[in-house]
Amino acid sequence: MPRGLWLYQNGNFDTKFRENSFRTNQQSLTIPAVTFYRRNLPHLQRDCKRHFLTFCTRDRLILADWARDVVLGACCHGHGKSYNLYAAVVMPDHVHLILTPLTDYERMRMVPLRQITHSIKSFSAHGINRRLGRTGPVWQDESFDHVLRSSENLDAKVACILVNPVRRGLVNTPAEYRWTWQKSIEYLDPLNIIPAAEF
Repeated sequence: MPRGLWLYQNGNFDTKFRENSFRTNQQSLTIPAVTFYRRNLPHLQRDCKRHFLTFCTRDRLILADWARDVVLGACCHGHGKSYNLYAAVVMPDHVHLILTPLTDYERMRMVPLRQITHSIKSFSAHGINRRLGRTGPVWQDESFDHVLRSSENLDAKVACILVNPVRRGLVNTPAEYRWTWQKSIEYLDPLNIIPAAEF
């Protein structure tokens, strides 16, 4: 896929190229500002921005405790490699994540959200199916993603997903729910990227 901004207009994809140059500690790179693709739901990825992701089990299958352990492990596995994870909550039938995709220096691009969600879903589905001695999908094909606006407070969004088990009546306080993960408070730029124009 060429670098640039993909716009979806009147049922057609139109490419308008807008590239940003960045300098990292390792090398200079040019990456697209926005990536868009559509399946049943529209998916928009903004580079160097935090994203809120939700995906659900197929047919709202209820995950056993051990299965939620597998899913939480899969969510945390890519932290620091493919994405910077701020929070993860594995509910009985869905998952919430807040993350920022990182740069794939081999391909000189940001790691796509679809690759991140595919990795988490695939790894966890294989682990769950292996333990159950079955095959087949565990997750719905689609996921919901939302770019967090700069005006949205990260701490408030993290608190919102961490309180989800309380709202569902599973526990009395967020700390009681064991299938959550939260990054310690260091919400600095995870990519250590400085716009090239500042040099």
